[in-house]
Amino acid sequence: MKSVHRLAPWQRLVLYGSGGVLLLSGIAWLTLHYGRSGEALPLPLEAWLMRLHGLAAFAALFVFGVLAAGHIPNGWRFTHRRKWAGQRSTGILLCALAGVLALTSYLLYYFAPDSIRPGLGWLHSALGATMTVLVLVHRRND
Repeated sequence: MKSVHRLAPWQRLVLYGSGGVLLLSGIAWLTLHYGRSGEALPLPLEAWLMRLHGLAAFAALFVFGVLAAGHIPNGWRFTHRRKWAGQRSTGILLCALAGVLALTSYLLYYFAPDSIRPGLGWLHSALGATMTVLVLVHRRND
């Protein structure tokens, strides 16, 4: 029997698709940006990877808005049952991480001075990787 609070197929597609593009474009950008030796100028591909990353972020923000309207409230009601108790804690962490990732990306794009940009970027990257793992854990508890 299908779980009452399971995502619709299109929601899973947008969530996992945008998440995958975010993860892969982020890893590719980090590899290009920090993996080159001796080149001072950014490679042209770096800008395109950030554009792709930003586009996927808009899709992820959209689907998180959809989840906030339906999946999260429904899940909150059903997670009092022992079977889904682990999903409440991972769901709360996912919501918090999504908010912090949105904030750090906004700061990186608009406000971060050069002195804190690398540290903030690494924090953003670590949180993104954590989000990937947490989505898998949350999904496994379904």
